[in-house]
Amino acid sequence: MSASRTQTTVMLGLAQTLSWASSYYLPAVLAAPMARAVGASYATVFAAFSLALLVSAAMGPVAGRLIDRLGGRPVLIASNLVFAAGLGLLSQATQTHQVFIAWAVMGLAMGSGLYEAAFATVVRLYGQDARHAITGITLFAGFASTVGWPLSSYLASAWGWRETCMVWALLHLLLGLPLNLLLPRAAPVAAMPDSAGAARGATAAPAALRRTALLMAYVFAVSWFISTAMAAHLPQLLQASGAALAVAIGAAALVGPAQVAGRLVEYRFLQNAHPLLSARLAILAHPLAALCLGLLGAPAATVFAIVHGLGNGILTIAVGTLPLKLFGARGYGQRQGWLMVPARIVQAGSPFLYGMAVAQWGTGALWLSALLGLSAFAALCCMRVAPEPAVRVAP
Repeated sequence: MSASRTQTTVMLGLAQTLSWASSYYLPAVLAAPMARAVGASYATVFAAFSLALLVSAAMGPVAGRLIDRLGGRPVLIASNLVFAAGLGLLSQATQTHQVFIAWAVMGLAMGSGLYEAAFATVVRLYGQDARHAITGITLFAGFASTVGWPLSSYLASAWGWRETCMVWALLHLLLGLPLNLLLPRAAPVAAMPDSAGAARGATAAPAALRRTALLMAYVFAVSWFISTAMAAHLPQLLQASGAALAVAIGAAALVGPAQVAGRLVEYRFLQNAHPLLSARLAILAHPLAALCLGLLGAPAATVFAIVHGLGNGILTIAVGTLPLKLFGARGYGQRQGWLMVPARIVQAGSPFLYGMAVAQWGTGALWLSALLGLSAFAALCCMRVAPEPAVRVAP
């Protein structure tokens, strides 16, 4: 990548780390003290977080359309301001309905300031050449939980959960906002870079495009369901397999580093492969990990966490690169927003639904997530790669 493109990737990666750490990874640490302070149950606070995910699903296509028209810089700048406002409201909540209002505001920021917006930003800037930037952004943001959980925990124990929310709000104003202000301005839409992906998309039949889009939306929904379910219930699942509590927590902690390792594998070995191949390999990781845990039990807890994490890390990149390759760069932001609507909706209900499965079946719940993963692999196999357009050579 060029120096300017590398700088853009680093700035977006750092801003994304902040955005994920202060939103998606916040309830895991602050939900309990927040619930006690407002007189609500722990589950009620997570219901408010689920509302944020639903709001983000509705906001995604709107933010994507704005990025297609204006570029990502103004949208991401606005998201920092909305994040700060939502966190400020959360810090002042004294009643349950105020927690829901604050998380609804956070949902607006999440729908316009997380991965989909960052991916659309670099696609708007670089067209089909955005793949390396997408990978780089996920490499940085892969450490969001590594940074966010310990920092939120330290601040909450030292000052309190309200002050922790205020610190995150200030970080959006003092760090995230300047990082996004420094992003390059997008060229006019007419001058937007694109290449063969757009040409193939333009020549494909509308019915074929709709079919591919539906299959892709299903794959993204399944991958987010599995990822969120594992994030919420992995230690409990590993304990159900016979692993001791310390072993289960230690193994679960390896998912984050494994995700980063998966992104490095994609960057080093799969960067020239079609994103469809990367996605097919990655989606098989969870069923394979489930098979190992089912056959070997507790001794395979670490293997399960690493293999699942590797696949999940690569899938995060595929969410950005697969639509770019198959549909082209033009209209990417709005299209990506619509493709992710089912994923966000499913994600909102995943912890509850999969929690019921774990409570009922124990490690047998892995059959559910493994079969879903195999169905997503089948959907990916049903997608067809259009041939590259012929290059005319002057005589």
